[in-house]
Amino acid sequence: MSTNYSQSRAIAGSAAEATAFSIILALSFSHFLNDTIQSLVPAIYPMLKGSYGLSFMQVGVITLTMQVTSSIMQPAVGYVADNRPHPYSLPIGMAATLVGLLLLAHAGSYLLLILAAMLVGSGSAVFHPEASRIARLASGGRHGLAQSLFQVGGNLGSSLGPILAAFIVIPHGQTSVQWFSAVALVAIIVLFAIGNWHWREVVTPRRTGSGYAAATARSHGLSRRKIGWSLAILFALLFSKAFYQTSIGTYYTFYLMSRFGLSISQAQIYLFVFLGSVALGTLIGGPIGDRIGRKRVIWGSIWGVIPFALALPHLGLMWTAAFTIVIGFTMASASSAIVVYGMDLVPGKIGTIAGLFFGLSFGLAGVGAAALGKLADATSITFVYHVCAFLPLIGLLTVFLPDIRHRIAPAAKPAVSAKPALEPAE
Repeated sequence: MSTNYSQSRAIAGSAAEATAFSIILALSFSHFLNDTIQSLVPAIYPMLKGSYGLSFMQVGVITLTMQVTSSIMQPAVGYVADNRPHPYSLPIGMAATLVGLLLLAHAGSYLLLILAAMLVGSGSAVFHPEASRIARLASGGRHGLAQSLFQVGGNLGSSLGPILAAFIVIPHGQTSVQWFSAVALVAIIVLFAIGNWHWREVVTPRRTGSGYAAATARSHGLSRRKIGWSLAILFALLFSKAFYQTSIGTYYTFYLMSRFGLSISQAQIYLFVFLGSVALGTLIGGPIGDRIGRKRVIWGSIWGVIPFALALPHLGLMWTAAFTIVIGFTMASASSAIVVYGMDLVPGKIGTIAGLFFGLSFGLAGVGAAALGKLADATSITFVYHVCAFLPLIGLLTVFLPDIRHRIAPAAKPAVSAKPALEPAE
């Protein structure tokens, strides 16, 4: 009887882990859909610039509006979720994105483009911290893997945007953006199912201390001052990473068109390749961080990017494409490591930290887009890349981060609530 009981418990535990893994994949798929929509906005900038007669500065302000809206809201959303989870906030946020998408398709003025960007940004603000928090809850202690799988969905979505813009939106015009409302509807359905799981497995058992809500991280023993300095360093790394990736995500197509004479569609394909390398780097970086430590992954990313970034502005087209692939892959390998490192620094505040990090990334990207656009208007788009080449050097501050890899105990696996068919014999 006891053997049957043990087997029953093992089967139930495997089922629980499989369910949690399916939730992480569902979150990754939702992230893919969300960021596919998000990436359509910068991908159609060349078309909008010509249609509305915008300057580089005005193009940057669209990104600034979308990113800052998301940046301001995300920490607040994460803080609220840590204290009182709202399982169905994810589909509600996606509904705001859907409205913004439809407005973008039919905007007849620059101000309406700004309003559409605000709605898309608010939907993203709800999605990222809450989805990241749920992914960690469902990780079974494999935090880097869960964060990588979650983030790579967004990277794949971001890489798909330029291709969709090149082959659908650019040929058919601005109103064709509304066709992607179907993508938002699919995301709402998936996120509603995730909300059901969250309510059943996390919110309901929270009062009893069972299920996924029972998994907690132990303190790492660092002082508050050390935690503060460590977070400041991570924020500096995010600044460097966000500004550099924005220089490529927002202005790479303009750079290729200006320096090498490519068409919009040709330049979008090069951007797609870069964003694809970012997705691959994100996927690989998280599991490696689980094995060797987050700080080592961050170090490898910094040292791997610096020489390629410094050389990039001086290369021909073929080597520019090749170097941006290496830069995208190497820089992105630290993406999940930085977020998970921050969560490890402040255990118990998953949503708040996720909101701060994703929000800061979005905000810095928006500020970077506007600032680099202003610089491009005053000088040239080529000069922007000469300046941005030095940004990865900020990452050398990583040397001051403490190594907490061995100080944090693995999170407990979720308790199995399923009862065996037979009780053990006394």
